[in-house]
Amino acid sequence: MNLPSLDDHRPDRTARARERHRAAAATLGHELRTLVDTVVRTDAPPDVLHRAADAVRRLTGQLAGRRRVRGEIPTTDEFPGGVRMYSPVTGSGSPLAPPLRVTPVEGGLSGTCALGIAHEGPPGYGHGGMSAMLLDELMGRACAAVGMPAMTTSLQIRYHRPVLLEVPLRVHAHVTGTEGRTISVAGSITTDEDPATALVTAEGVFVSPEPDRARALFPGLRENR
Repeated sequence: MNLPSLDDHRPDRTARARERHRAAAATLGHELRTLVDTVVRTDAPPDVLHRAADAVRRLTGQLAGRRRVRGEIPTTDEFPGGVRMYSPVTGSGSPLAPPLRVTPVEGGLSGTCALGIAHEGPPGYGHGGMSAMLLDELMGRACAAVGMPAMTTSLQIRYHRPVLLEVPLRVHAHVTGTEGRTISVAGSITTDEDPATALVTAEGVFVSPEPDRARALFPGLRENR
């Protein structure tokens, strides 16, 4: 599918400048994930928490300058199908992401990560919604990897075993069939130690939008030339 590229209003960026920006965002993202992990673990008294909140408020004030609006694509990103620095799943700049590291493998994609305490559902285990989000992300990327960037229309999840926190996980996704603009995709989550035992599996249906529909959904894009 020939989805549009970034709009002309976006500032020109050399490859080196973009990589510097990405590296800085990743460094900040790492420190924020460390902070989030500490916050959800701490049993510090209220006065310490109030002082920490004041310090975070001051830090937030240092991030001055223009802020992107809803629907605007970050200057660090490549959309669709490329780097998403602030994705809550893969973004190394995101304080929310595990983050999932994605690599191509024979027949599909593989991702590795470990869920932290901030992703907890039942004590000691990952929230079921996190498993669904990991699979949805990688299954969507599997569509882009075969040249058909697409959006989820249905996702059926089966939870076979609980997903332990702080354990290296492996997420797999591969396209199982296409019909026109409709793509069928399968995915699974296992531990890195025992890749033969599925913890969570998924089957999804994705649809690659028509170019006109893609432009309507993502107005910050224009046709490739």
